[in-house]
Amino acid sequence: MEVHKVVAPPHRSTAAKLKTRLKETFFPDDPLRQFRGQPNRTKLIRAAQYIFPILQWCPEYSFRLLKSDVVSGLTIASLAIPQGISYAKLANLPPIVGLYSSFVPPLVYAVLGSSRDLAVGPVSIASLILGSMLRQQVSPVDNPLLFLQLAFTSTFFAGLFQASLGILRLGFIIDFLSKATLIGFMAGAAIIVSLQQLKALLGITHFTKQMSVIPVLSSVFHHTNEWSWQTIVMGVCFLLFLLATRHLSMKKPKLFWVSAGAPLLSVILSTLIVFVSRADRHGISVIGKLQEGLNPPSWNMLQFHGSHLGLVAKTGLITGIVSLTEGIAVGRTFAAVKNYHVDGNKEMIAIGLMNVVGSATSCYVTTGAFSRSAVNNNAGCKTAVSNIVMSVTVMVTLLFLMPLFEYTPNVVLGAIIVTAVIGLIDLPAARHIWRIDKFDFLVMLCAFFGVVFLSVQNGLAIAVGLSLFKLLMQVTRPKTVVMGNIPGTDVYRNLHHYKDAQRIPGFLVLSIESPVNFANSNYLTERTSRWIEECEEEEAQEKHSSLRFLILEMSAVSGVDTNGVSFFKELKKTTAKKNIELVFVNPLSEVMEKLQRADEEEEFMRPEFLFLTVSEAVASLSLKGGPSFNNV
Repeated sequence: MEVHKVVAPPHRSTAAKLKTRLKETFFPDDPLRQFRGQPNRTKLIRAAQYIFPILQWCPEYSFRLLKSDVVSGLTIASLAIPQGISYAKLANLPPIVGLYSSFVPPLVYAVLGSSRDLAVGPVSIASLILGSMLRQQVSPVDNPLLFLQLAFTSTFFAGLFQASLGILRLGFIIDFLSKATLIGFMAGAAIIVSLQQLKALLGITHFTKQMSVIPVLSSVFHHTNEWSWQTIVMGVCFLLFLLATRHLSMKKPKLFWVSAGAPLLSVILSTLIVFVSRADRHGISVIGKLQEGLNPPSWNMLQFHGSHLGLVAKTGLITGIVSLTEGIAVGRTFAAVKNYHVDGNKEMIAIGLMNVVGSATSCYVTTGAFSRSAVNNNAGCKTAVSNIVMSVTVMVTLLFLMPLFEYTPNVVLGAIIVTAVIGLIDLPAARHIWRIDKFDFLVMLCAFFGVVFLSVQNGLAIAVGLSLFKLLMQVTRPKTVVMGNIPGTDVYRNLHHYKDAQRIPGFLVLSIESPVNFANSNYLTERTSRWIEECEEEEAQEKHSSLRFLILEMSAVSGVDTNGVSFFKELKKTTAKKNIELVFVNPLSEVMEKLQRADEEEEFMRPEFLFLTVSEAVASLSLKGGPSFNNV
């Protein structure tokens, strides 16, 4: 067999290595490649298009696209108006704030966002987190003005954090919320949100401020004397109607407009019923009079000092991460369906600036909602103009239609919220995780039960902690496998995977399948020593020739640090004492360079023990090993 020489990597300066590492860490998409070799005018145009994605599609916009966007914009507006009012109440904010948050943020996103399908506005999970965290220290009933100020300030911090992640190219931070974590967290939050609506669905006046399931159910059954049969009847009727329309649209996607218009129709019908029958005088609570007019400025309400600064920063951080993760996931989902690209960093900047501007215009945390975006996609939206149409519709509502909502019953808003969050419980995804990875399933359950029985933030913290623990286990306990030859070939594979693979007498072939660093070097030392001992015992039992060569297949070792270099040096000393030669196969350039620098006396990086493949190593060393290896 021809043996190919292992070539030393070309010399590169430390500055060049650092530049490459930083580029791959912060600029993996190489955003500047579109400017190379272009004239200055083209560079200026592309820079403007990069900052403002609306400039990419606006010059080619046509009346045909406008017709589709108007239809989809009006459709999602019919969903956004009742949901905006409902989610604001979920966040313990005045209902009008939900409409404010459906007016300004979509306009900002239409200019800065790169997704064509994302429908922007308040969402249930962020509303729940915002309301529950702020309510721990400030009562929205006793001190509504301070609560509103803290909500706007939390929104500012959420937007600042989101935009900073995009500007600094740190979007990989949100990847620590794994899919399993999000599925469990969303399902648990959906349960909590639904249970919170029992206050409205049953007509209870005195309700617990806690969010976990036990205090909520205890509060429900301790106040049975407050249950209102009129409220229950209306709530059940409209809840069944909304669930039926949702089921119909899921079965027949072409009828998406049925579930999209159902919430607004429910608001109109219930408002008429209450107004005509004067049910507000018979136990059914209503929203009450809402302020007319567009968003008032709120920059003077932002609180950057005082005892609540830590609370709003923490609330902004958590709501920012959760809403950003949801928005980007939704945008990428529909981009994959329609085969276009969504830039994650630009989305972070767009969503972040949207919330910063929103905090100064009486809005609270907003992002892309899956339910509205799905309706937007099904309605045939073509560009972000659908968000502008929705915003204009909300503006008309704020200016002229607010008196019509005075008699809207809270019970219908509760039914709308329950119907919306049911879609967050993804049982097929949970079954899929169970089949693929049991540990991920455990993480998902911890997130779910943590949210349901402890709190939203504690459940999220537990799930993220378990995910990080799994990651640490993979780093500190890397996989090492013994490889054998598949008869009749030059291929070497895992002995435990391929049953027909055979050990080569006198050789121990190990594959290390991770970088070698300070976190795992001690483990690898112990594990390699055990492999050697087990191999020697096996050789002795089968009366083969003694172990002569330890071959390390290093294709998967992408890097080493100082501890990793020490591991290889100590391994060389250990094998030398046992008269075993240490052989390296296919070390990558970075690894090879560091080992050569550390091997000043050429003790363990000698050319005769460096090979490109395991088969070349075995063939070459068998010839050097003497008569006992000639039959290998």
